[in-house]
Amino acid sequence: MTTDERRRPDARPRAFEEVLARIEERIGADGLTVGDRLPGERQLAEQLGVGRSSVREALRVLETLGVVASQAGRGPDAGAVLTSRPGNALTDLLRLHLGLATLSMREVIDTRLMIEQWAAARAATANATANAAAPARTAAQTAAQTTEAQAAEAQAAEARTAEAETATARMAEAVAAMDAARDPAEFVKHDIAFHLALAEAAGNRLIVAVMRALRDALRRYAVDAVVRLGDTGGLQDDHRRIHRAIEDGDSVAAAAAVAEHLARAYPDSGPDS
Repeated sequence: MTTDERRRPDARPRAFEEVLARIEERIGADGLTVGDRLPGERQLAEQLGVGRSSVREALRVLETLGVVASQAGRGPDAGAVLTSRPGNALTDLLRLHLGLATLSMREVIDTRLMIEQWAAARAATANATANAAAPARTAAQTAAQTTEAQAAEAQAAEARTAEAETATARMAEAVAAMDAARDPAEFVKHDIAFHLALAEAAGNRLIVAVMRALRDALRRYAVDAVVRLGDTGGLQDDHRRIHRAIEDGDSVAAAAAVAEHLARAYPDSGPDS
C-alpha cells in the first residue's frame, strides 16, 4: 500500500486494523467488561476469518493501549483478559510528543490548569452540596414512608460523599508527606499524589486518567521546577489553600488557588512566555 493510498479515507485498512475493529464490536455486542477473557488466538482467527499473525498484532496493539493484558500458557488461564489502564497509554503518548516537541510545556500546563480548576471547583461544590443535604438525608432515612428509590438515592449520595472525603483526606496526607520530603524527587512523588487525589475528589474517572498521564509525563519537568524554586514553602501554602477551599465548599477560592499554584510552579509557562 502506498503512502497516498494510506492517506485516502477509502483506503483498505490493514488486516490487524480490521481485527481491532471486529474485537471492539465483539466487546460491545457481547457485553464484555473488565476481567472478562477474550477467545484464544486460534479461536479469534477462525471466528474473524483472518490469520493468527493479524490477531497477534491486534492484541499487541490493544495491550499497548491498556485494553487487554496477555497471559502466557495454556488452558483456561491463557489468553487476553480485558483490563482498563488508559493512563498508561496516555502517559506514553504525552511523553513521546513532549520529547519530540510537538507539544509545548505551555500547552500542557494550560491543559492542567483547565482540568484542575474544574476538578477543584467541582469537588468544592460537591462538598458544599453534601454538607447542606446531610440533615435532609438523615431525616429521609429515618422516615417511615421512605421509598426504595429515595433510600437508594440516599445511599448513592453517601457513597459519593465518602469517596470525596477519602480523596480530600489523601490530599492532606500528601501535604504532610511533602513537608517531610528529603529531596525534590520525593517531594514531586507526593505532589503527584496530591493532585491525583484532587482529581479523584471531583468524581470523574476520565479526568483522573488524564491527570495521571499528564503528571507522569511531566515528572522530570516537575522535579526540575522544584529544584529551580529551591524553597517549596510557597507551593505548600498553595496546596493548603486548595485543600481548605475544597473542604469549605468554596469553588471560586479553590479554582483561584489552583491557578496561583501552577503560575508559581511554572512561571515560564504563562501566557506571555
